[in-house]
Amino acid sequence: MSNVYKINNFKENSFHSNLYVNTFKKHLEQHSFIESLHRHDFYVLVLFTKGSGTHKIDFDAFEIKAGSLFLMQPGQIHSWELSLDIEGYIVFYSQEIYNLHFGMKKIESYLFYQSSKNNPEIILNALDMKSIIPYFEFMIDENKTNKTQKKDKILNLLDCIHIEILRIYNLTNEHKTHVYNYKLKEFELLLEKNFRTEKAPSFYATSMAISLKHLNRISKIVLNKTITELIANRVILESKRILVEQKKTIAQVANELGYDDYSYFTKLFKKHTGITPKVFLNQIK
Repeated sequence: MSNVYKINNFKENSFHSNLYVNTFKKHLEQHSFIESLHRHDFYVLVLFTKGSGTHKIDFDAFEIKAGSLFLMQPGQIHSWELSLDIEGYIVFYSQEIYNLHFGMKKIESYLFYQSSKNNPEIILNALDMKSIIPYFEFMIDENKTNKTQKKDKILNLLDCIHIEILRIYNLTNEHKTHVYNYKLKEFELLLEKNFRTEKAPSFYATSMAISLKHLNRISKIVLNKTITELIANRVILESKRILVEQKKTIAQVANELGYDDYSYFTKLFKKHTGITPKVFLNQIK
């Protein structure tokens, strides 16, 4: 069973438990418990500058090396296996502190934090590292002070990092792509709110006041997946999280996710993962 951590679980946090900045080496020395399976209720940004290891995020494994940048959203479940010489930077921040500070600009509007598009790892080259590392250093230094507008400076430095990451993503600014990304984000918000009870693609299209054909077209162009696939992927991910975190039977998990037929849920899980829920749980253990 994994733990759910809040920012106030960590030393060096600031501003009413909404922001945390540290070097990764110091962070690990103070909080060795983070290496075991857990999840957060906040955003996590980590850049490794030295060392190696493995980072498992929502049951996918990523190799850690110098230049590994990880962007995690609230609710993602993860664990680390780290070498002794690991070094880098780590920042935690809540949606509330970011969005209140920037007003019209929302953290969730960054495409790398949109769930269906999110690849939590980016590998930075030497030039990228040279551009981003100074912002982390400025944040570390500012966090040690008690100067006027400390919070404002740290959040502005954090957003500079976001902008640098966005540039690395090399996203197109074409109008059509922008509109499609906006509609896909609208779908994601609806999905997150309703996936336990609403599995029909038509429900989401109707709620968005567009045709299902057009919604599928958007999904295929941006993600090369159908709306049915996105719904199923979200359900399967949540079922994995529940199976790992909570001592519930597979039938209870199926029921929690809106499936009265336990066998149907098991077939759906196997169709998308290649194994049954029971085999998955045994593998994790």
